[in-house]
Amino acid sequence: MKNPSTKGPSAGTPSAKGPSTESPSGKSPSGRPPRGKAARARTAGLGALLAAVVLALLPLPPGGTAAAATGPAGNSAATKRGTKGPYDDFSGLEVTVHQTRNLRAQGLKVTWRGGTPTQGRKSDYLQIMQCWGDDPTGPEREQCQFGGAATSGGNFGTHIARRELLVGTDPLEKEYDELIPSPEYPGQMTSPFVPFRPVSGPPTKKTTDWTYFGPGDTNEEFFAATQPDGTGEVAFNLQTTREAPHLGCGDPLGTGTDVRGRRCWLVVVPRGSHDPDGSTGVDHRPNSSPFTTTNWDRRIVFPLDFLPVREPCPTDRTERRMTGSELVTDAVTSWQSALCATGTTRFTFSQRGEELARGNLTHPTATTPGLAFTVEPVEGGEKAGFVHAPVAVSGLTVGVFWEASGIGLVRDLRLSPRLLAKLLTSSYPLDVRYLTYDRPAPEHLKGNPDSLVRDPEFLELNPAFARSPQAPQVYPGGILLSAERSDATRIVWDYLRGNAESRAFLEGRPDPWGMKVNPHFKDLGLVTEGSYEFPKADPTETEIKVGEKSITYGAIDRSPYAVDLHDAARWVRRGTNNAKYEALDDPTAAGGLKLSGPEYLPGERRAYGLTDAASAVRYQLQVAALPNADGTYVRPTTTSLLAAVGQYKDSAVPGVLAADPARTRGDAYPLTVVTYAAASVKLPADARRDYARVLRYAAGPGQKQGTAPGELPYGYAPLPQKLRTLAASAADRLERGAPTGPGTSGGSTSGGSTGSGGPGGPDSGATGTGGTTGSTGGSGGSGAATSGAAGGTATPSSAAPPPATTGGGTGTTGTPGEHLAGTGSTPSEVLGVIRWVLLAVLVAGGLAGVAGPVVLGLAGRRRIPSDSSRTGIRHLKSD
Repeated sequence: MKNPSTKGPSAGTPSAKGPSTESPSGKSPSGRPPRGKAARARTAGLGALLAAVVLALLPLPPGGTAAAATGPAGNSAATKRGTKGPYDDFSGLEVTVHQTRNLRAQGLKVTWRGGTPTQGRKSDYLQIMQCWGDDPTGPEREQCQFGGAATSGGNFGTHIARRELLVGTDPLEKEYDELIPSPEYPGQMTSPFVPFRPVSGPPTKKTTDWTYFGPGDTNEEFFAATQPDGTGEVAFNLQTTREAPHLGCGDPLGTGTDVRGRRCWLVVVPRGSHDPDGSTGVDHRPNSSPFTTTNWDRRIVFPLDFLPVREPCPTDRTERRMTGSELVTDAVTSWQSALCATGTTRFTFSQRGEELARGNLTHPTATTPGLAFTVEPVEGGEKAGFVHAPVAVSGLTVGVFWEASGIGLVRDLRLSPRLLAKLLTSSYPLDVRYLTYDRPAPEHLKGNPDSLVRDPEFLELNPAFARSPQAPQVYPGGILLSAERSDATRIVWDYLRGNAESRAFLEGRPDPWGMKVNPHFKDLGLVTEGSYEFPKADPTETEIKVGEKSITYGAIDRSPYAVDLHDAARWVRRGTNNAKYEALDDPTAAGGLKLSGPEYLPGERRAYGLTDAASAVRYQLQVAALPNADGTYVRPTTTSLLAAVGQYKDSAVPGVLAADPARTRGDAYPLTVVTYAAASVKLPADARRDYARVLRYAAGPGQKQGTAPGELPYGYAPLPQKLRTLAASAADRLERGAPTGPGTSGGSTSGGSTGSGGPGGPDSGATGTGGTTGSTGGSGGSGAATSGAAGGTATPSSAAPPPATTGGGTGTTGTPGEHLAGTGSTPSEVLGVIRWVLLAVLVAGGLAGVAGPVVLGLAGRRRIPSDSSRTGIRHLKSD
């Protein structure tokens, strides 16, 4: 197999120049030349003081909060035009792929204009697929992942989503134009098909050969509709070699510093109203595969450069283990390669619940990770020997991919705290059972609206659904929730506990329309104590009978868990919550039946789930607006996240901000979260030095947003300068270690993690690096949800909840789908800091200049030898 002839682009962006300042004139206030050394010293001092005052009074250049980006990697977007065909003209069609470099498993925004509006499910649409191929001109049709999507019952053309070609219908088809022996029915002939040829392995043998991909995991868009104005948009679900090894996208190629990811391709095949022979099919519905030659000749091809999917660092280096919050997984997996490139240490990361991560620090063993990422502080904080460095600002959100009948793609969804409480407590009958005449709503949910879209409160907040007769008739599925036990989950419950309406609902008070909470959730302490978990407490079971056989499903089958927040976003992008409540014959299953889920066709896909802002941006999800304490509906953007951070107060541990969703106001987003890196000052000196380097990188270069390895992924808000300063200070304290002297134990000889890695002890959790560049970035090496608190000391708080608030506002801040962006501090923020630092330096210098001669005179004009050790400046060397 030939390697690609072109190398992937190198990452990097031009650096901005800092502001320049003019030096003082050096003249004395009187304008006369100064005389003598003392006079020159006094003149320099007065000049410095004058410059300091001027600098302090000068206005800052304009610039406020960093604006949100229009989209990640905008500089790698590519636009191409279509071409004219024998019967349909696509030359006015312009297709834009909004990112073509530094790709990983993610949503890829594809937009177009100049298309012919789609006619129902008949004609004029795009077909989009991911392909591999090492030829620099593009892939062959045998190298494209297509033909696995379900189309039954969708009223689409029979063959438009197949690899099968109809003999004699394309005058240009020469290779696949003869009937072939049927692989399923010996002695019979069947239509030819274009086999799929993987990057490694034999080609497929029949059209329904799901060896490599099938209805459950293909990412093809076989019917992407064009709107009446000729535009269209999809977020294509890209797959790397981890999700689709048969495509090999991101497979490492080359050696050493020249390693790059295998290039792949996005292929767009525009479809009109004609088949290749000029016919228009039944009711003007074309009925041919995109792989037949005439259709394939109209393809538009985009090269896709993937990040190499590999370990971020050589495995023979000294290992320093890190663990903790999923809210930093995307950031840490980006930072790992940069940390490796500038040192001799390999930093591995395993995602796990923060409670367990804190337990690793408070009860260390020889193999537990020495650095933990947490939202809540480690018990005791600095008094107990732990430093906390802020490293990431993110948010929790409801990610949405919802194609609603009569509305189209839902872009402006609003959810009140009470609606969210209804969803989290399975209070809608359809969330626990598929309702039929002989299987009605469970007795304890009777009287409640069947689903979210039938709820008067939802229709009042989302009038587009009320205006569309079809929209409320379609069940959107249960909300996807993470199975992980985490601090993030507790923040969601605190949000609901702090709102008067949702709190009352959770306590059992009906809403204004009479809907009541699922009684199985009333006595779980959700109001009095909150929770680190999303319980699935409804015991409803439903039996399905097929002849003499039967099978039972429960509420978790109907509204299943996601593994974690990232997994929830991934399933939402597929347009399904992965529910299974239908019975299928399966001779290998116990009882002869197995549970299965329904097919989701273009135009009918709908899913929503609690995820984090970074995952929502990564998979190009719409996000729901949530109200803060003012009642203003806000979405997570750079501005709204940083506004919330500015309102947060210290937790019980000074320097560690406590998320306070019930009190965020103005433009602040209520589910904003600050994640901290925590470590013990009692670690060995070499481990402290290494972990301090992580903190400095995270608070420095790691806050530059972008898609290249080492940068802060979109979806995070760059740390404000105050938090960066706190992180740098924490890194210094960590590197210094515990104070030494009488009554102290010494910072470099205490116990704790040696940082050397190893197979992992009973409290260590997963040991995988989980930070491979271009990986899915979901589990970070753990791959499994945790449900207990083994090894942890933190327990759910039983403190009284924050004062309940109500919000009657209706405004919304934050554009739907707005990407979080920024390059760290804004120009005014940076210059403001520099200005006051320079002011302090100039004042000090001025005072020294004025006072110097006096001091020298008092000292009998004795010369003081220069000693750089007295300057107070430490030169830190990088590893």
